Amino acid sequence: MLFDDTFKTISKPSEGIFSDKGSRFFAYLYPLQSEADIKDIIAELKSIHPKASHHCWAIRLSLDRSIFRLNDDGEPSGTAGRPILNTLLSFDLTNVLAVVVRYFGGTLLGIPGLINAYKTATIEAIQASKIIVKTVDLVFKIEFSHSTMNEVMKVVKEEKIKIFNQSFDLNCTFNLEIRQSQVNKVIHRLEKIEGLKWKA
Repeated sequence: MLFDDTFKTISKPSEGIFSDKGSRFFAYLYPLQSEADIKDIIAELKSIHPKASHHCWAIRLSLDRSIFRLNDDGEPSGTAGRPILNTLLSFDLTNVLAVVVRYFGGTLLGIPGLINAYKTATIEAIQASKIIVKTVDLVFKIEFSHSTMNEVMKVVKEEKIKIFNQSFDLNCTFNLEIRQSQVNKVIHRLEKIEGLKWKA
């Protein structure tokens, strides 16, 4: 299968809740750019829920969805982090951190009960979130003369390319964000413009 150049993630944090036999499970979903952000988010949730018995979590990260981590935080192995991660997988979400905070209600739920609780709480948070589709964009820098500006802008407009940095000195320089599936077509068009140089 060819790598798709879109991925699903969430636009902003969301929450869900699930209760079973007195135990309460608060699920939190966060858009995530890097693993470095996890520590601060978990620390913040621990300060909000200091009396909770467990803070279990899972992440899915990277555009090819290849990076994932999970943490059972003291729950029996495979009963918390894994069902949280599996729920992210089943909704095909990436660049997301899901944390489920558990308050123990005094009655043991057993392995199937725990798996169901962590999964259901995560589903509640996902259903409360706004799922968005983003494209995988690559960044290119192009340099061209002022006299070819109209030709360059024609390609930019027709291909709906995003310019996020530009300078107009002796030559013009643009930083372009091009959707992965469009790259070959756009470069082919730009290469026809006289004197234009580009680099990834």
